[in-house]
Amino acid sequence: PGNGGTALENKCENINITDLNELVEFAKENNIDLTVVGPEVPLVNGIVDEFEKKGLKIFGPNKECSTFEGSKSFSKDFMIRHNIPTAKYKEYTNLDEAISEIDSFGYPVVIKADGLAAGKGVVIPENREDAINTLREIMSDKKFGSAGEKIVVEEFLSGIETSILAFVDNDTIVPMVSAKDHKKVYNFEKGPNTGGMGTFSPSEIYTDELSKEISEKVLNRTLQGFKKDNLNY
Repeated sequence: PGNGGTALENKCENINITDLNELVEFAKENNIDLTVVGPEVPLVNGIVDEFEKKGLKIFGPNKECSTFEGSKSFSKDFMIRHNIPTAKYKEYTNLDEAISEIDSFGYPVVIKADGLAAGKGVVIPENREDAINTLREIMSDKKFGSAGEKIVVEEFLSGIETSILAFVDNDTIVPMVSAKDHKKVYNFEKGPNTGGMGTFSPSEIYTDELSKEISEKVLNRTLQGFKKDNLNY
């Protein structure tokens, strides 16, 4: 039915958004000038590549670059390789190995399903028992389906989160205004992580000094990393 902004327009089409061919055909038949992709799944499935093959303009990373969203281990490996600050981590595909080493990260510990889990694939257990149960739920019980066939275990970092999103092309990376994202579902930072329970912008801690540090250590190194790895982001 659309939303409050589009409900009165006679332009709402129900398309199967997992069918890339159907989306391509719709864009061609309706002479769509530019498609902007919101969800991660079509990007990871290669919607940008399919549109570009047909000469259609589309905004979003191609399938190869969408692996940054589709695989946490891929992203962590990229950050380590290009000296971008990130929490210490290890990836696992074997449940017994993960259980045997889980204490080495300290508690709380961060456990992430490697693949896409609609913003819900991160769990932060407070103790060994909860951590082992979480590992079993993700890797053995398939709580997040195939997204949990590989996991990433990280050291827990405490502090205030600030989100920085940027526009990027081959030679430029330009950050937007900072934001503060509240991920936990209940007040006082209680409850599990979600896809985001609310934000405000700008972040109260994002000073000019921090902005300069992020540009140097994160944004510019990311852009250089894309170039070194021949990633056309």
